[in-house]
Amino acid sequence: MQGQSGLDLQLTVNGQDEEATVPSRYLLSDLLRRELDYTSVKRGCDTGKCGACTVLLDGDPVKSCSVLAGQAQGSDVETIDGMDDELGEAIKDAFSRNHALQCGFCTSGFLLSAKALLAENPDPDEREIREALQGNICRCTGYTRIFQAVEDAAIRTSEGD
Repeated sequence: MQGQSGLDLQLTVNGQDEEATVPSRYLLSDLLRRELDYTSVKRGCDTGKCGACTVLLDGDPVKSCSVLAGQAQGSDVETIDGMDDELGEAIKDAFSRNHALQCGFCTSGFLLSAKALLAENPDPDEREIREALQGNICRCTGYTRIFQAVEDAAIRTSEGD
């Protein structure tokens, strides 16, 4: 809804109901970082190419620097801070166990993309993992350990570990 000073938005972030009034030009990343103080959402390239700003919007990975805040009206948004369910914990543990992170700047994008993949497809093959993560760039680790971590998380969650 358009208010006098901008868009009046209501959404759920990491299970918490949130409200904000923002300019219509605001991006989802601006809303999350500046207005709602979810600073774990990183801004990398500001062009939608690096994936550092990835969040889950109604379960789908999106680059929050490429989505207008108004498009999230009434939606459920998950940031890295909300990955505390069983699947999220398994993925984070697999990334740690497989040494799939270094500086951490890109990590949330990879973790959230992996979560969306495994929520939809609990037994992906290597091609499916690569496709699901292709919008994320890591400048530190390379990708082999990241792919291995997602495969590890899939195996462990299917075993109930």
